[in-house]
Amino acid sequence: MYLNLDGEGPAYQQLTRAFKAAILDGSLGGGTRLPPSRALAQELGMSRITVLSAYDQLRAEGYLQSRVGSGSYVSELQLTPPLRPPKATPTVIRSRYAERAVLHAIRPTYRAHQGLRFELQFGETQLTPPLNNAWGRELARAASYTSLERTSSWGLPALREQVCRYLANRRGVQADPADVMIVSGSQQAFGLAARVLLNEGDPVVMEDPHYFGAWRAFAAHGAELQAVRTDDEGLVCAELPEVPPRLIFVTPSHQFPSGPVMSLPRRLELLRYAETNNCWIMEDDYDSEFRYDSQPLAALRSLDEGDRVIYVGTFSKVLFGSLRLGYMVLPAVLREDFANARYLSDMGGLAVEQAALAHFMESGAFERHLRKVGKALKQRREVMLEGLRQHAGDRVRVNDSPAGMHVLAWLPGYDHAQLDALIGYAHEHGLGLYPVAPCYQQKPAIPGLILGYCGLPDAELREAMRLFGACLDAIDARRHEPV
Repeated sequence: MYLNLDGEGPAYQQLTRAFKAAILDGSLGGGTRLPPSRALAQELGMSRITVLSAYDQLRAEGYLQSRVGSGSYVSELQLTPPLRPPKATPTVIRSRYAERAVLHAIRPTYRAHQGLRFELQFGETQLTPPLNNAWGRELARAASYTSLERTSSWGLPALREQVCRYLANRRGVQADPADVMIVSGSQQAFGLAARVLLNEGDPVVMEDPHYFGAWRAFAAHGAELQAVRTDDEGLVCAELPEVPPRLIFVTPSHQFPSGPVMSLPRRLELLRYAETNNCWIMEDDYDSEFRYDSQPLAALRSLDEGDRVIYVGTFSKVLFGSLRLGYMVLPAVLREDFANARYLSDMGGLAVEQAALAHFMESGAFERHLRKVGKALKQRREVMLEGLRQHAGDRVRVNDSPAGMHVLAWLPGYDHAQLDALIGYAHEHGLGLYPVAPCYQQKPAIPGLILGYCGLPDAELREAMRLFGACLDAIDARRHEPV
């Protein structure tokens, strides 16, 4: 225990004053148990009589209370803070990165609201008791045999092997475990790519619209971001810049948030551009497991003969958000650079969670989970679309994308101010809605919403869609009120 003795007078008085100061300034809060007198005396290099004398004085003045068989405790005092003068606020000289991070940190617009009855946050996973129970068993099992030594910055070999098998079966990606790095989710992958590949001012091409998490990670690093338009075939490669960027970020299997799949001609064109211009492609395959009209499509990485694609996947979307595990498949020439950057970032990942996930995949439980969740999400998507047709009608136009975990709904008869009013009104009535505009470099002419359907069961989704229609009715009524 640290106590500031002032060196004035007998030792027991110094100790008494030190305890009083610590109690009055809140360092020792009410109910805190003090060390036994013998232990404290040994720690401070005092006699036990000195400590006992101080304790007796503090009890006499009401600062301490004795509990038979338990020891001495700080009394619960009604103090009026602050009892010591406030410290001067230090002047902060921030790095350029910290200044940019202030501007580009994820805004509350895309954080799930607390306490709402119906939350339509996109990217929320389907949480079920069977998954909770299965994961608990896997963690308990893994904890019993996993080494407590720090893991490699690459991740556990067993999990890297399972990722390779999974990608070969599901995404057509042939990878060696030496290519695979386990990371703490996609966001860490974006940060690593920025540190390895980019200097401040280096150009990075992003889709427009784009995934804001990647955009802000690269912007905070100091990259010069260049938005390139997307259409029904994905990134418009003909509009890629003449001066090549260092990195091109794409979501080819399910463009976020608009939904199109990049066509094969566009994929081949993009790969040719990257090879010709000596730049890298980062493929974010964030929810490709969930397609409802066909089998999952092969990844862009599966076509990459020039070893230009950095492939990123995540387990957070398919299992649960608090599982901060994802993976990267790296070009061979970048392996060592990413390993160094990862080591300097956090040295390694969480061994028990990685071991649990590796066994979950090896046992076949992961594939069974994907099939079950895919079936449930297909049903939920149909429930949402039917609810929009029934309660919103032609006031909403939906992008037809039979995949993923959200629906993009445009409101052509409204302006952005009216959409903001709709979001606020819905929030007041327990419905969480999220605008699509922050995913665009410039606000789209028509306002829209990203409606996630994963977090609510069918019955609650139907009620949420009924409430959504009622909120639209309320905004419409306001629009037609006489001025």
